[in-house]
Amino acid sequence: MSAIRKAIGLMSGTSLDGIDVALIETDGEDIHLFGPGRTYVYASETRELLFRAIADAREVTDRNARPGILARAERLSTERHAQALASFLKEFPAYRDVDVIGYHGQTVLHRPEIALTVQIGDGPALARAARGLTTGKTTLVYDMRAADVAAGGQGAPLVPVYHRALARGLGPAKPLLVLNLGGVANISYIDGMRDPIACDTGPANALVDDFVKSRTGLPFDEDGAIAKAGMVDEAAIERLLGHPFFHRPPPKSLDRNDFRGWVEEHGGLAGMSTADGAATLTALTAACVGAVLRFLPARPERLIAAGGGAHNLTLLRMLGERTGIKTETADEVGWSSDDMEAQAFAFLAVRSLRGLPLSFPGTTGVPAPMTGGVIVANERTVSGSA
Repeated sequence: MSAIRKAIGLMSGTSLDGIDVALIETDGEDIHLFGPGRTYVYASETRELLFRAIADAREVTDRNARPGILARAERLSTERHAQALASFLKEFPAYRDVDVIGYHGQTVLHRPEIALTVQIGDGPALARAARGLTTGKTTLVYDMRAADVAAGGQGAPLVPVYHRALARGLGPAKPLLVLNLGGVANISYIDGMRDPIACDTGPANALVDDFVKSRTGLPFDEDGAIAKAGMVDEAAIERLLGHPFFHRPPPKSLDRNDFRGWVEEHGGLAGMSTADGAATLTALTAACVGAVLRFLPARPERLIAAGGGAHNLTLLRMLGERTGIKTETADEVGWSSDDMEAQAFAFLAVRSLRGLPLSFPGTTGVPAPMTGGVIVANERTVSGSA
């Protein structure tokens, strides 16, 4: 029997809301305990710097390059992750004996079509900070996407193997869709212990958040209230679904900004009210999920939504309407909508230590099941993927 490890995951997603920190106990195959989770919201100055870093990253061709504001953003992002970890362990000192930390970093560019994915974050620096906060024997695993991309995979999504572990607790195996609603939406199709099938489906929070912010100054559409008051432009949805991405089968993945130009050209948002624009972009997220169903081996019997978008009541309603599948939130089935991705990177870190696959042909298009991650132990990088 493999050792059960205490593992902390650190996740900052493409919505740029803040840093999620969560602890689980796992052997990398089953979850033996769900520990606490917390979100540490970014100050507006940090969030704006990260947005600028994403803009500066658009021309990057070397994943180790840090032009423009990227070097400053990497230092600040690493510092903020160290501060989040310190706050978490101050609140939960019993977990200072954590065995491993899974550190996602901050994605600023994702271009798998040219074998390029860039997550800023200084793993060795964070490992040094972690050793001052823990009992001193903690291993850190970071840069978990690079090996997959280098082998020809999409590098995303990586969470499906964790979704499969979660699904074991739901009773008899039946086709299930787990939907993560971050800046981009991605699905995991789970059917028992078969290798999962997964892909990004299209935009989620990123486009509607940016639209709402540009119109109102608010960071997001809380509970989907603005979209609820609007009317969906169905003709715009039909035009937007004409993008070639929606006609490709899984696996496939996206960058946060991939649809920005397409929506500006074909969405007609400039002529819409704020409510109608928010409603149309929210409906687009739901329609994108509906569009991927025809590529799955069987129709899922239930859909479980997680991530920040799972709090958007209007989006949840539209998902049910546009997929025809019973839609529940992760919280409603005993999981955690807010902590799931951080938990997943804790789980992936343990799998990386054991040399178990993080990705599969059906999730990222990698030629064979692929492990990954750079491991930092005792202040030495002992293995790596890049």
